[in-house]
Amino acid sequence: MKVAIVGTSGAVGQELLKLLDERAFPLDELVLFGSARSAGTRYAFRGKSLTVWELEHNDDFKGIDIAFVSAGASTSKEFEKTITRHGTLMIDNSSAFRMDEDVPLVVPEVNPRDAVNPPRRVIANPNCTTIQMVVALKAIEEISHIRRVHVSTYQAASGAGAAAMRELDEQYRAICEGTEPKVEKFAFQLANNLIPQVDVFTDNGYTKEEMKMYHETRKIMHSDIEVSATCIRVPIQRAHSENIWVETEQPVTVQQARHAFCNAEGIVLMDDPAAKKYPMPLFQAGQDPVFVGRIRQDLTNPNGLTFWCVSDQIRKGAALNAIQIAEYLIANGHCG
Repeated sequence: MKVAIVGTSGAVGQELLKLLDERAFPLDELVLFGSARSAGTRYAFRGKSLTVWELEHNDDFKGIDIAFVSAGASTSKEFEKTITRHGTLMIDNSSAFRMDEDVPLVVPEVNPRDAVNPPRRVIANPNCTTIQMVVALKAIEEISHIRRVHVSTYQAASGAGAAAMRELDEQYRAICEGTEPKVEKFAFQLANNLIPQVDVFTDNGYTKEEMKMYHETRKIMHSDIEVSATCIRVPIQRAHSENIWVETEQPVTVQQARHAFCNAEGIVLMDDPAAKKYPMPLFQAGQDPVFVGRIRQDLTNPNGLTFWCVSDQIRKGAALNAIQIAEYLIANGHCG
């Protein structure tokens, strides 16, 4: 098994490198690719020092079985044919192909079989906020069909990449030193602030991030589910949080929901309010599961349920989900 990472130097690329080792991913050779600026950089992997090669339009992907690509949508679009030309499976972490009809959009806990035999040899990783939400929604959908969802997200700086995480650190440092914080990655200062905008606004007043949650959820779950989202950037380093309200066709009790979450793949239940036990990004960052708590009946709707979930955006929201897709295909004889 020969594997490549494209975009190794970014936050997700670095997490991919770490997770491939941590999970003992069954590869014989790993090849690293990056931009001209990153080319020549060396990274340690399983006792070896690997060099980053410049991504170019050539035959470098010949013989590579799987390429994990995390270099931005424009790069993914430009290099799709170069990467897949010789049969390489491209698992893409950008937004480039998510809504293309002939590209499966996959969360292994929800729709793993969609990943089998992708027509273009491309599988898309969903948006980070969508991934953690649909893992949780799948547990409720098993009890009763979900008609609609309202969700407010509280998204860490990690969602905007490694440079954004550094900027948040630098802003707090500037504040402590009494100097003016520098603002480059976000529209406003994020330190000591909340920004009720993630991505650009569309004509209907929702942002692209919010519309991703609507369209991607329906595609992944093969459902007519309606989703209304408000996405907020919050001043923490990593792990996104979401407050989710669901309306189901039939009433779902809190006890039913707890049981479903306890038995669902990829979920850890943390729901003991009396003991102040609930998920928080400070403690859930760096972990793999989707953590769920604060489960309540919706006071305004007899068919409503609300809960809180937290998950690490760089792991389950990006790198881990991509690796789990590959692991599913290998385990079921569809790759390698």
